[in-house]
Amino acid sequence: MVTDYRQYSFWLETCGDDLTPRPPLSKSAEVDVAILGGGFSGLWTAYYLLRDHPELSVAVVDRHIAGFGASGRNGGWCSGKFPVSAGSLIERFGVEHARDLMLAMCASVDEVGRVLEAEQIDGHFRKGGILSLARGAHQLPSIRSSYAQWARLGFGDRYRLLSAEESAERIHVANVHGSLFTADGASLHPGCVVRGLARAVERRGGTIYEQTEVTSFDAGSRARLVTAGGELRARRAVVLAGEAYLTRLPPLHRVLIPMYSLIGLTEPLTADQWAGIGWHDRESLSSQRLTVDYLTRTNDGRILFGSRGAPYRFGSVISDDQDRHAATHEHILRSLVDWFPALNGIRLTHTWGGPVGMPRDWMPTVSFDPASRLGTARGYTGQGVSTTNLAGRLLAGLIAGSRTGLETLPLVQHRSPNWEPEPLRWMAVRYMQSMFLKIDRADEQDRSRPFGTAIAEWIGRH
Repeated sequence: MVTDYRQYSFWLETCGDDLTPRPPLSKSAEVDVAILGGGFSGLWTAYYLLRDHPELSVAVVDRHIAGFGASGRNGGWCSGKFPVSAGSLIERFGVEHARDLMLAMCASVDEVGRVLEAEQIDGHFRKGGILSLARGAHQLPSIRSSYAQWARLGFGDRYRLLSAEESAERIHVANVHGSLFTADGASLHPGCVVRGLARAVERRGGTIYEQTEVTSFDAGSRARLVTAGGELRARRAVVLAGEAYLTRLPPLHRVLIPMYSLIGLTEPLTADQWAGIGWHDRESLSSQRLTVDYLTRTNDGRILFGSRGAPYRFGSVISDDQDRHAATHEHILRSLVDWFPALNGIRLTHTWGGPVGMPRDWMPTVSFDPASRLGTARGYTGQGVSTTNLAGRLLAGLIAGSRTGLETLPLVQHRSPNWEPEPLRWMAVRYMQSMFLKIDRADEQDRSRPFGTAIAEWIGRH
């Protein structure tokens, strides 16, 4: 398999590796822990297992290369937030469990930075925080509601509501009526991080097999990953950490759906352009749109603008042609200029995308069953850079039988319901995508929300 992996994202292109694949699994082998997936989930799990239990043998297999999936294509956010909102966490699990989870998420941001420093990985880690903007008066209730939810968890001192004027002191974005700021977030170069983490795993004795497709797996006394090159048998655990790509395995086809997130990256801005924008602290930016806006200022002076919107394909198809969707990338460029009118005429030098794994209840899962020797970490819904670190520590502790103090968190041993079979799945997801876009447009044009809004919001919550 000859592939130029640099084409999949700016991050992989500029990570400093030549991306030559490691050797594939060419004959059957036996290890203590066999991990499917060379992204953040699998690598963090391997890292913490080997760091705390160096006597274990650990092997990671990936269909392509380490960092090929979402770990090497994301928006560069390392966020203290979680895929499920604070309000929904309180509703599902109660204030105490919700607070413990969010404290663990905030600690995960710092843990990522700590490991990068300890392992001497230059991941461009910058803890500038997260600034959620209300672009238009109609978005103010959303940030105020979010602040109220965080305050219920006792996070009132970690979040701060800013006026339009206070927001403008941080960054000059058109039509901002206020914002919500937290310091619990960082930006980074995910390509450098994931590739550096792979090398850290190898330095600690782990083995990584690349261009090795797992065609099936077994649990129990014959726990193993099956590939064309041989079996990778596991004495202690098989870990399934392929995120959206797990849906290609028939037994896991409905545990997640692959939802595409697309990104555009500008050419480097001039000093004068940055002077007009501000953004000196490099906060991660978002608005309150249901169809999602997320922005990052890169280390080399570019603006990354990401959005959902690429249509879901019938049957949860994952294919390279979905990584770029002309209508969505045109929308991204228009949105960028809407945010920063002075950048009219700016050019996108890179466009890319990829699938994120979305569970039916939006709740990530970290589980391990010692009897079946089967573990998994999955379902980050696009919030995986920090959540995978938490998941990796949890899963490593569960496999090794060692306490981390995190075992009571709601995502541990969580079981999400399966997605509906087709065509119901396609109908529901495409309906949500269409309705969320219509709702955003109605709000921005000060029109009444369309008929069916309540149904779309109910599906989105359930």
